[in-house]
Amino acid sequence: MPETVLKVENLRKEFGGLIAVGNVSFEIGEGEFVGLIGPNGCGKSTTFNCISGLLEQTAGDIEIFGQNAADMRPDEIQNLGFTRTFQHTRLWRRMTVIENLMVPPRNQFAPNRLLAIFSPRTRKAEAERLARAYAVLDQLEVPHMAHNLASELSGGQSKLVDIGRSMMGDPQLLLLDEPVAGVAGPLALKIFNNLRRIVTETGISVLVIEHNMDFILRQGVDRIIVMNEGEILMVGTPEEVRSNRAVIEAYLGAAGEDETEGAGEEAEASE
Repeated sequence: MPETVLKVENLRKEFGGLIAVGNVSFEIGEGEFVGLIGPNGCGKSTTFNCISGLLEQTAGDIEIFGQNAADMRPDEIQNLGFTRTFQHTRLWRRMTVIENLMVPPRNQFAPNRLLAIFSPRTRKAEAERLARAYAVLDQLEVPHMAHNLASELSGGQSKLVDIGRSMMGDPQLLLLDEPVAGVAGPLALKIFNNLRRIVTETGISVLVIEHNMDFILRQGVDRIIVMNEGEILMVGTPEEVRSNRAVIEAYLGAAGEDETEGAGEEAEASE
């Protein structure tokens, strides 16, 4: 396995008496494209929120690039080379796409912000960020949207811009929370194809939440982590997940044997 960039060990999150995530452990290697799947309400987003510092875990350890991130603030975790998106995009609607991409990069200001405005170094850095923003749009194959207002974008286009914003910080570890939720089929496929290509070309690590098992099984991820009821059900290749009876039952419920076998055959046929 490649060098570990994210290690989650015995992660547990409780809300009062409710166990949302119970003793979850997994690792993500350098340059891996990994899916995190499971039925709605199984704890996927809660796991993301604990990793990114938005929620304080009840117990367990989180290491990012070998550093203990369990007690770090979200901004401290981001400074390690980590970025995440959320299921619901929050673009600045009155700004253009390129302006949206220009905001997130770290270390944009000198200690004295007034002096930074007139500093040649600042102008050079801004020009570099602008070039980087256009390069990101090229990577996502949407350079034509650069000067569109965010309010003019479709839901799928907004997802692409949100991914673009997350890439502006040059992350080495990127967590995407349902980047194709509510996106039409062709554009959803384009988003995943672009992610696969970016992982291959840049060597960053991507962990992506997706609740649609049939869809992600066809998208070229290296491994899939399956959650159910707040716990890890299995970790394996798409082929191993597709043939696992427990995974099929977790999605469809314990139906009759014939119905469950039929669901497995349907998953294979959709490949």
